[in-house]
Amino acid sequence: MNNSSKSSGYRLAFVVLTCLFFMWGFFTVLNDILIPHLKAVFDLTHFQAMLVQFAFFVAYFVGSLVYFIISVSFGDPINKIGYKGGILLGLALSATGSALFYPATFIHQYWFYLMALFIVGLGFTLLQIAANPYVAILGKPETASSRLNLVQAFNSLGTTIGPAIGGYLIFHYFAGAQAVKIPYIIYAGIFLFLAFLIIVVKLPKITNPDEKVAGFGSLHYKNLVFGIFAIFMYVGAEVSIGSILISFLGLKEIAGLNEADASTFLSFYWGGLMIGRFLGAVSLSDMKNTTIKYWIMIGIPLLAFSAVLSLTNLQIASVYGIFLMINLLAFHFGKSKAGRTLTIFSLIIIILLIVSLGSNGALAMWTVIGIGLFNSIMWSNIFTLAINGLGKYTSQGSSMLVMAILGGAIIPPLQGKIADIWGVHLSFIIPVFSYIYLAYYGWQGFKVTKFKKFIESKV
Repeated sequence: MNNSSKSSGYRLAFVVLTCLFFMWGFFTVLNDILIPHLKAVFDLTHFQAMLVQFAFFVAYFVGSLVYFIISVSFGDPINKIGYKGGILLGLALSATGSALFYPATFIHQYWFYLMALFIVGLGFTLLQIAANPYVAILGKPETASSRLNLVQAFNSLGTTIGPAIGGYLIFHYFAGAQAVKIPYIIYAGIFLFLAFLIIVVKLPKITNPDEKVAGFGSLHYKNLVFGIFAIFMYVGAEVSIGSILISFLGLKEIAGLNEADASTFLSFYWGGLMIGRFLGAVSLSDMKNTTIKYWIMIGIPLLAFSAVLSLTNLQIASVYGIFLMINLLAFHFGKSKAGRTLTIFSLIIIILLIVSLGSNGALAMWTVIGIGLFNSIMWSNIFTLAINGLGKYTSQGSSMLVMAILGGAIIPPLQGKIADIWGVHLSFIIPVFSYIYLAYYGWQGFKVTKFKKFIESKV
C-alpha cells in the first residue's frame, strides 16, 4: 500500500471511530436520565437508584480484570483477534445490552435493567481497551495525542447533547412503558450500524508484538499505584455529581426544575468537559507560537459563550461565561504542566463544592454545574502521569487504570446513601474528598519513584 492510499485508509477509519466515540459518550451519560426515570417507576431510594451506575461501571472492573488475567496468562487477546475484532465484539455486547431494555419493560423487574446495563458496560470495556490504542496508532506517533484529544472531544459532544435528547425522548416524546423501550432499541440499532460500517470499511490491519510480562512489575511504580486511586476518585466523583444533578436541581431551595428542564442544564455540566478538553488540547500542547496558542485559547471560550447565548439567554450565558473565564485563567496558571494543572483544577472544584454546600438558589446551582469545565482534563492528565516511566509495563499499567473506573460504581451509591440520610444537597460532601486526593496526586503523587522492599518482595 502506498503512502497516499494508506493515509486515506487511516482517515476513513478515523472518521468511523470518531462516530463510535460520539455514541459511546452519548450512551454513557443517558444513565443520568435513566436514574430519575427508574427511581420514579420503581419507587426507589437514592441509594437504590444509584445502582444504575454501579451495574454499569462495575462491568468495567470485571471486564478489564478478566482481560488482564487472560493477558498475563495467555497473551494479549487484542493481538490475537485484532483491534477490529475487539471493537466489533464490544459493539455486539453493547447492542445486546441495549436491546434487553425491550423485554425489561415487560418483565418489569429492576434487576433486569441493571443486568442489561452491566452487559452494555462489558461492551464499553472492550471498546475502551481496543479503540483508544487503535486511534493512537492510526498515523504518526508524534500526532497520537492530537488524535486522542479530538476523538475524546467528540465523546464529550455525545455527553453534552445526550441529556437534552435523552431527556426529551424519555420524559416527553415517549410515555409510560415506551419511555425506555423504544429509545434503547434505537441505540441498539445504532451500535449494530456502527459494527456494519466497521465490517464494510477496510480498517488498516495493525498488530503489536505479543510480549508477555510476568508478574506485577508495574506495581513497583508509585505514580501508577497512586494513579489507580486517582482514576477511581475522579471517575467516581464525576459520575456521582452528574447522576444526582437532576434531583439536586429539582430541590425547591435550589431551582425547583422538573426533570425535563433539569436535563437541559445537565448538558451544561457535561458540555464543560468538551470545552475544557479543547482548551486542554491547546494548553498542554507543545505549540511553539505562544501568540497563536493564546489567541486560540481565548477563542474557544468566546465560541462556547456564543453557543450558550444562542441556545439560552444573556443571563444564563453571562453566568456560564464567568466560569469559562475562570477555566481559562486556571489553564494559564497551570503553565502547560499536567500535574500542576490537575492540582489547580482540583482545588477550584473543592472551592465550588464548598460554596454550593453553604448556599442555595442560583449560586448553589451554578457552582455545581461549573464543575464540568474543571473535570475536563483530569482523565488525560491522570492517565498520562500514571503510566509515565513504566516502559515494558505500560500495557499492564493501563489495564489496571481501566479497572479503576470501578470508582463510577462505588462512589455514586455512596453519595446516594448520604442523600437518603442527610438530603441531596448535603450529599455533595462526598465528592469533596475525591478532589482532595486528586489535588494531592497532581502535587506530589504523580512523581516517578519506585517502591523498594514491599513490592519487590512480592513480584
